[in-house]
Order: sequence, then structure tokens, then C-alpha cells
Amino acid sequence: MIRFFDMFSGIGGFRAGLERAGGYKCVGHCEIDAFANRSYNAVFDTENEVFFDDATKINPKDIPDFDILCAGFPCQAFSVAGKRRGFEDARGTLIFEIVRVLGEKRPKYFLLENVPGLLNHDEGRTFTQILIALSDLGYGIEWQVLNSADFGVPQTRKRVYLVGYLDERCAGKILPFTECNPQTVKQILGGNQGQRVYNPEGLGITLAANAGGQGGKTGLYDVSCIDMNEEPTLTQLIRCITGRYNHGIAKRKGESSAIIEGIMPCLTPDKLYKRQNGPRFRGEDGLMFTITATDRHGILEKLRIRRLMPCECLRAQGFSEEQAQKICSVNSDNQVYKQAGNAVTVNVVQAIGERLKEVDDELYKRRRRNL
Repeated sequence: MIRFFDMFSGIGGFRAGLERAGGYKCVGHCEIDAFANRSYNAVFDTENEVFFDDATKINPKDIPDFDILCAGFPCQAFSVAGKRRGFEDARGTLIFEIVRVLGEKRPKYFLLENVPGLLNHDEGRTFTQILIALSDLGYGIEWQVLNSADFGVPQTRKRVYLVGYLDERCAGKILPFTECNPQTVKQILGGNQGQRVYNPEGLGITLAANAGGQGGKTGLYDVSCIDMNEEPTLTQLIRCITGRYNHGIAKRKGESSAIIEGIMPCLTPDKLYKRQNGPRFRGEDGLMFTITATDRHGILEKLRIRRLMPCECLRAQGFSEEQAQKICSVNSDNQVYKQAGNAVTVNVVQAIGERLKEVDDELYKRRRRNL
């Protein structure tokens, strides 16, 4: 069993992915957002695990030994959606709390996630400093920008993943991934950011995390071709919306996905006719827009536009129906929108976790043969 410590855990995207991969056990987590931690505890059994609410106050000696540290450290300081102040932003320096814990505990691996903007921030100097700090601990490091759309979720979401290991024999065996989703974003109507209409035959854009009201930058979907209940109840809407990776939107209650057949993702439902710099609608076979902390998503039903529901955003991040319902049951809609946008995509972590476990199992077998 590979033990891991979930740092900057959010609502548990890393944990959900590793546990789905199989062979992983969590020893504890750290999360400063009380609402996100409420969701985490609703989804996972955290009894007898250590918990820290502030990464800067972690005493590594209080953490049971573990094999892998996983963390989606705060990205606002590096994201192109923010001011990109880098290490001048207190959130940007939290990466060094990870370095501190790694230096004390010396786990065999680490798995980190952040926005691609980390790579080119300050002309690459920021990322270089991070690499130096991690490599000085003795870790080999590999990284790759991965798109969630390539891992079975209906959302295009590019994030950089960093894998570190102490055993050099791991080199090149966990990253890179070479699979690619052939679908692309297809714009129908232009306009300013957050007001674009996308063809449902293409991918969806990234979902944002912060609450921004109905006018937030979300995906607009044209569903004029679908025959639906004119006055569906809230429960019917939630249960009938399923987001399948290849088949787009389906109207079948038994499917657990995020988009409905004939329904298009849409951005900023209340600003349909304003201009924007990209597409607003996506086709029915396409993926949803990337979930972020600030954007809002919607679906156009029979020329009517509605926002994506909180549970749909969670499904677009790879959380199961059961997990999504538990999260929605303990937090407000605005909090869930934010949490979904800040989460790491479960399917991507699962894929990395499966590879990492294969490598770890092989190293264990080699050690056994050498005894």
C-alpha cells in the first residue's frame, strides 16, 4: 500500500484519483479553506488521519511516514487570469512549504499540479527556482502539461503536473503521456472573454472557480434541437444531465456524465449577444469549458440558457455522482462552483497514480530479487 499526504487538498481531487487508481492510503491532509475541508470530510473517511489547517504551521514530525506527497499548491500568483505577482504574492511562496515538508519527511515521490503559466512566469525564472529547490533535495523531476480532455472528462483543462522521485530508475516511466484528444474548440459567435458561443462539436473551455454570478465567464450551450420537458424539476435536470466523454450530451437518467445530447455548453448566460474574443457555444459531442474559480457555465435549452449546476461542474472534474452529491449537500452552490474550479481533475491523477504504482511495484520486485 502506497501511503500519501494530501497537501493543499481542496475537496480531494488528488485523493479521489489515487484511491480510484487503487493501492493508495491517505495518512492525512492540509486545507485552510473551511468550506473546502467540509466537502473533503463529507466525501472521505478521515477518522484517525492527521489534519492541518495551515501549511505554514505544519510540523513534519507530526505527520506519519508516507511515500508520496501530492499537492495542488495555490495557482493564483502564476495564473494568467490573475495579476501574476509570483513570489511577491504570499500564495506564490507556499510551494516552499512543500519543499520544507519534503526535506523533513523524504518521501519516495511527489506529485504536484499548477497552471501552465507557472512555466513562463518571470520568463521562466520562477519555475527554475522551484526546480532548483526540489532537485537540491535529491529528487529527479519531470513535468508535463496535460489536458483533462485527454483523460475521459468533458472539459478542456490544461495544467502542468510535476512528478518527483528519489530512485533514478523511475525516469521516463511515469511521465510523459502521449495520448491526445483529437477534438478542438470550435467557435460559433465571437465576443469578449466570457461571452463567446461554442460549437457543441468541439471541446468545452476551462471552468473557473470563483463565484461571479450568472454573468460569470461560463460555457453557453445551444440545445434548441432537443425535445425536453418544458418545466423539468430541479431533480430531473440534475439526474438527466450526463456528460459522456465521446457522446457529449445524453438524456438518459442512468448515465453519469455532464452534458445532455442536443445541449450545448455556453459562456455568460446573461450576456449572450455581447462580443467576446472566442466561441461561446460548443456542439453536443464536445467537451465543456474548463472549470475555474471565477467563471460560470450554462446550457442553452430550446433557445433558453441556464447555468451548469454545481454537480455538473464536479462531474466535469471527474468526481463520481455519489461524491458530487455529498459535496453539494454540505455547501452552498457558490462554494461548490468555487471548489470545482479549484479542484484537480480526478481522472488525470488516477492515470498518473496507476503509472506510479506500476513503477513502484516493479522497484519492489527488484529489491526482493536482490535480497
